[in-house]
Amino acid sequence: MRTLSEIAAEIQTDWKIINNGGARDTLECMKHMGQISERFGADPNGYSVVGSFLGSSIGWRGSVARRIKAELRQMCGHPRP
Repeated sequence: MRTLSEIAAEIQTDWKIINNGGARDTLECMKHMGQISERFGADPNGYSVVGSFLGSSIGWRGSVARRIKAELRQMCGHPRP
């Protein structure tokens, strides 16, 4: 399983201009994270960070976005297609 920082790097490569502040902020957090189960700041784990990113990233589209969002949902335990 990839780390959140690896995933964040791929997101930033694909999503050049992030207009949504929530997505931009949570992506910055993800850049400094390892596994989703690890504690991050005041959060007991990365699930809330990833969930916030998924909720804020509706403007990011395309095949890379679909693949990575599916990967993040699977990490959170939500195997939505």
